[in-house]
Amino acid sequence: MPRRHGSWNGPGEWSYEGDWPRPGTEAWQGFGRRMLLRAVLFLAFVLAVLIGVVVLIVTVVNEVGGLTAALIILATPFALLMLAGIVGRSFFRSWRPVRRLIEAAGALADGDYSVRVDPSGSAAIRSVVASFNDMAQRLETADEQRRRLLADLGHELRTPLTVVRGEIEAMLDGVHEIDEEHLRLLMNEVTVMERLLEDLRTLSLIDAGRLELHREPTDLTALVEDVADGYRRRASEAAVSVAVRSTGDLPELVVDPVRIREVLTNLVVNALRAMPDGGELVFRVGHGPTGAVVEVTDTGTGIGQDELEHVFDRFHKGSTSRGSGLGLTISRDLVVAHGGSMALRSEPGEGTTVRIELPTHTRAAGA
Repeated sequence: MPRRHGSWNGPGEWSYEGDWPRPGTEAWQGFGRRMLLRAVLFLAFVLAVLIGVVVLIVTVVNEVGGLTAALIILATPFALLMLAGIVGRSFFRSWRPVRRLIEAAGALADGDYSVRVDPSGSAAIRSVVASFNDMAQRLETADEQRRRLLADLGHELRTPLTVVRGEIEAMLDGVHEIDEEHLRLLMNEVTVMERLLEDLRTLSLIDAGRLELHREPTDLTALVEDVADGYRRRASEAAVSVAVRSTGDLPELVVDPVRIREVLTNLVVNALRAMPDGGELVFRVGHGPTGAVVEVTDTGTGIGQDELEHVFDRFHKGSTSRGSGLGLTISRDLVVAHGGSMALRSEPGEGTTVRIELPTHTRAAGA
């Protein structure tokens, strides 16, 4: 099948064999015009050189005459041939990397993101080649991430859909009653899918740089206490105590309180899952080297060192995780969107601490 390559004045169809435009196309006509222009320019250049050489020979002959003039006349064609060879060799050596770059660009346009070009030629060409290879590498990485995302998404949606389908078939076959218990199970699975799709939407907005933060002056300590109060009952049922410890002298932060609440909620949910046999959940709010700091510490099962480097990867889940594997990824990205940072430290059997740093802005700074 023909490949589509960029040409000097627009796209055209090219063949595999010689990268020539297909006859009869607009690209072929443009190619012909360019070749004609190049031929005219080349002939004009050759004619100007010949005229200059003739004038030079005539001048020299008139000046020296005799044997010297004859030698000059005999040596001139050889000198011109050597000059033409040097110029031609230099031209083709400089054109070769450009041609490889054009061919690689065509392959990249066809979807071959693994294509690379060996750096050669002048410094300017090597710089362009390096930029091209970097672009191709990024496209290849993005394509791999897209493929993994689609595969992971299919896997994550398959589980709740299987449960919903099984429950509905059981109800239709009379195996299960159409009662509140089974309908609530269906609702829970629908909620899982809804949350997954909302998480994916948030990630897509972050990736595209289109996530809108509705910033407003926010009391960070009050926000943390509100989140903690919202989960005290659920934590009590799981034999988990919840405590909030704050320095109490933090200025207001200009942040999106809804998004920061989402971050804290994700951390609380993860912490409760890590303490199936009870434990302690502690929020610490205070000053840090670059701003306000919130630490969320649990006394749960902890995370192994081999998993720590992957905890922020999309769809990464520990052996006991029941979530989608997107919570920490989204939380980290939301904090970064606020100009902050998130770090995690953990030891198996010793619990986990997640540290959030947010830049401190007073009300005046945020105005």
